[in-house]
Amino acid sequence: MLGRILTSGLIAGAVAGLCAAVLQLLFIQPVLLHAELYEGGELVHFGAASGPADRPEFGLDPVRDGLSVIFSMLTYAGYALILVALMALAEGRGAVISVRNGIHWGVGGFVAVLLAPAFSLAPEVPGVAAADILPRQVWWFATVFAAGAAMWLLAFGQGRLAWGAVVVLLLAPHVVGAPEPDSFSGPAPTELGALFATRVLGVGLVAWALLGIVSAALWSSGGETAS
Repeated sequence: MLGRILTSGLIAGAVAGLCAAVLQLLFIQPVLLHAELYEGGELVHFGAASGPADRPEFGLDPVRDGLSVIFSMLTYAGYALILVALMALAEGRGAVISVRNGIHWGVGGFVAVLLAPAFSLAPEVPGVAAADILPRQVWWFATVFAAGAAMWLLAFGQGRLAWGAVVVLLLAPHVVGAPEPDSFSGPAPTELGALFATRVLGVGLVAWALLGIVSAALWSSGGETAS
């Protein structure tokens, strides 16, 4: 069982992480590097109209981009191991794991890890004012745990009590509120920040959907082989 979880998780994580890395290099990194130019003062924006100089082109850096790919694959491998372990637990409770419903697992993971925290603590470009890192990390982990429990109850819970718990778990972190800085500031245009946050969530949705599909495919095929 453990070997099956490790094999399915590592392979699925490598596939989804590679896909996420490619999409990040294409769609997220140019926005991130653009924002860094404002953070470093090479570009300045105070409501002035944008000109051609505000839209620089960026090339690939083999070392930096290679490390980004490796980090992405390791990150999604960690997510995949958790996801496959939950699939094993659900299968032990009578759930059927298949390629068809694998996307449901992936979207559930996306909601828990990315969408739910981003509702109050959106992805930020460099230079944006932010609260201290420790309270933000504590709030993020609590939100992910609460949203993950809500996704589990949404899928396997029964009765009005379970549905009520889903609502409470999803709302509670945002009612409490994410840690915020004393004042908001940042050198980059707000349009750049909005584009960055949107693309992070979009790439995350694609990567998590793929992670769920591949994880379910590997897990279910492993089960057939074992039988």
